[in-house]
Amino acid sequence: MSEGTDYIADADHELRETYEEPMSLGEYVDAAFENPTIASHASKYLLEAIESMGTRTVVEEGEEKERFKFFDDPHNGGEHAILGNTEVLNAFVDDLRSIASRRGKEEKIIWFAGPTATGKSELKRCLVNGLREYSKTPEGRRYTIEWNIATASDPSGLTYGDEAVASSEENWYASPVQSHPLLVFPPKVRQELLEELNARLDDHVDIHVNGKLDPFSREAYDYLEEQYRRNGEEELFSAITDAAHLRVKNYVVDIGDGIGVLHSEDSGRPKQRLVGSWMQGMLQELDSRGRKNPQAFSYDGVLSQGNGLLTVVEDAAQHADLLQKLLNVPDEKSVKLDKGIQMDIDTQLLIISNPDLEAQLNQHADAGGADPLRALKRRLDRREFGYLTNLSLEAELIRRELTNETEVWQADAYDELEARIREPVSVTVRDGDAVREREIAPHAVEAAALYSVVSRLDGSDLPSGLDLVDKAILFDRGYLLDGDDRIEKDDFDFDDDAADGSGGIPVTYTRDTIAGLLNDVRDRHHPEYAVEQVIMPRDVLNEMADGIGDAPVFSAAERTEYENRLVPVKNYVFQQQESDVLDAIMRDRRVDEETVAEYIEHVYAWATGDPVENDRGERVEPDALKMKVFETEQLGRFGPDAYEVNHEPSPAVAEFRRNKVITALNRHAWESRNEEFQVSDIDPKEVPVIKTVLANNDWDDVRRVYEDFDPGQWENPPTNTETAEVKEKTIRNLQELFGYSPASAELTSQHVMDQVSYKWD
Repeated sequence: MSEGTDYIADADHELRETYEEPMSLGEYVDAAFENPTIASHASKYLLEAIESMGTRTVVEEGEEKERFKFFDDPHNGGEHAILGNTEVLNAFVDDLRSIASRRGKEEKIIWFAGPTATGKSELKRCLVNGLREYSKTPEGRRYTIEWNIATASDPSGLTYGDEAVASSEENWYASPVQSHPLLVFPPKVRQELLEELNARLDDHVDIHVNGKLDPFSREAYDYLEEQYRRNGEEELFSAITDAAHLRVKNYVVDIGDGIGVLHSEDSGRPKQRLVGSWMQGMLQELDSRGRKNPQAFSYDGVLSQGNGLLTVVEDAAQHADLLQKLLNVPDEKSVKLDKGIQMDIDTQLLIISNPDLEAQLNQHADAGGADPLRALKRRLDRREFGYLTNLSLEAELIRRELTNETEVWQADAYDELEARIREPVSVTVRDGDAVREREIAPHAVEAAALYSVVSRLDGSDLPSGLDLVDKAILFDRGYLLDGDDRIEKDDFDFDDDAADGSGGIPVTYTRDTIAGLLNDVRDRHHPEYAVEQVIMPRDVLNEMADGIGDAPVFSAAERTEYENRLVPVKNYVFQQQESDVLDAIMRDRRVDEETVAEYIEHVYAWATGDPVENDRGERVEPDALKMKVFETEQLGRFGPDAYEVNHEPSPAVAEFRRNKVITALNRHAWESRNEEFQVSDIDPKEVPVIKTVLANNDWDDVRRVYEDFDPGQWENPPTNTETAEVKEKTIRNLQELFGYSPASAELTSQHVMDQVSYKWD
């Protein structure tokens, strides 16, 4: 089989798994009793789709939150994932629960507001993607009805119709607004059916199917009813809904099929934008005794498309005139096609806007009770999207903007996120006829993300001793390290009403700044490495700061404020680069994690009185000498005289073990209290004092190990010197440990050594 045939077969399989053969109304009811979720009303279906994918734990603003995976856009490879704003999205889901269960929010229109580039448009795309894919699953199937009245054209054959006519697809017409199949039943029978259905439903949210058939379907129903009445049919409903006239079909949810989206550029009269328009040619053809036939209506308005599931008004400020006309939809669940022709609607209304809509809504605020927009504002349930205040999320977003990466970052420990944040980025750039690779060096994306986040944080609630960089790290990681102590977010008293994320540098500005650098070759040279093709962290920060003065999106006050916040970001980024260089120089001297883990295991056993398992599988007492050697040589906390006979710890050492090691282990055990705790489950880096050990290299260590090392010679060290040897090893280690290229390793190490050489002597 050829590759082309393989793809054809895959497409066949995709459609075969997505679509079902039409069924009779009775078969649909049987299927609904087997799987009640297929009969869910709009808000309940939307809620079920979101909940179907489960949740995951994230840290945002320093606190653990449960996030619905639906908003990671998993079915689409994360392309339209909504990064951050988890609390806002969770509040949206809570709104849906209240609306779906009829708990007092039915009249609300959910309004997502916020500055540009905060993810509001991604929300729409994520909803469309997620609902489309959910509707392809067996539990998420969505159904509507289709009619065939051609089989009723011959009164003598009404009961069964003509088989050829019934089987001809050209005679079947689906409800143009995705009417719910249960709407075919008379209200009393439908209510009894729903009571039985909800009694079997394992859910606290009942299914509600209210209203009447859409006008198009009502026209078909009424025609069939009249024909059968004239024919003297006794089992009237069975005749009307016979499989020759009525079928239930599944459809894949998409824009136009269960999802209505009104874009900013859409125009037309309000009625046309809401429900559609009359088609004059069809009106003349279908005119029925001087009245308008609903089958001559276009049904292409946003509510018609979104009936059965979701209606989105995008960039709502462009359709402010329409919002007032939507008020009867959540209240009365209906809209008029024309005088005397009413269409019942089941849809979840959602509007998206930038801050300019709020200005329009408040233009009459001073009028008090006479405000003509008061009723509209009362029905709008506002959810505010903000700029990201998590370093890792902003770094992920910047990488998305610069590359085709769409994978949503997930990590079991923060160290994994740290590695992603610092990673370099390689971007292919075309320069005339030439194509070249540009490297965005390690920490460059991190620098841009940190500066962006710091610009968005409120500094008015900073505790003593912290700066905005500390706050940014705390929000991303959930804790700070102060020496050996781990200080949790809850230990700080931040203002719940702080304006974090309400303003700041948008990601679009950062993206455009870096994109400009990608097309600007740097004025620097090296005899071996293409350093001119590397974009360093300081290049990004300087360009961002320089451009703020000319960018029209920032006010004069913002420009001054953001420029003042640059220095601590530069200092932090330099510390990260310095740490990389130190680790690369001292790589051979690092304490391996196995040694650290063994120490932790022995201290835990010492504290609990339990044995440990040695290499031969024997259960033995914890090794006092091993603990002593680690504490004196690796930690450097105590001298030999701090231990008693047989290497037993003095009171000071014992207190250190309990306060610095065991306390951290107990915290981890408490966080994992629902599982069987084992000390081997501990990540050594989660113990603050151990984290310090694993990253405790400093320049005094370098001086002690390499007595003839001279950082002033780094740029061009004399051959056969210790400095040349150390540099060669460091450049190699930077590449192997942290993903530097030779060029970025050269530039980074040179930058660090330039600063170190000033204080070396």
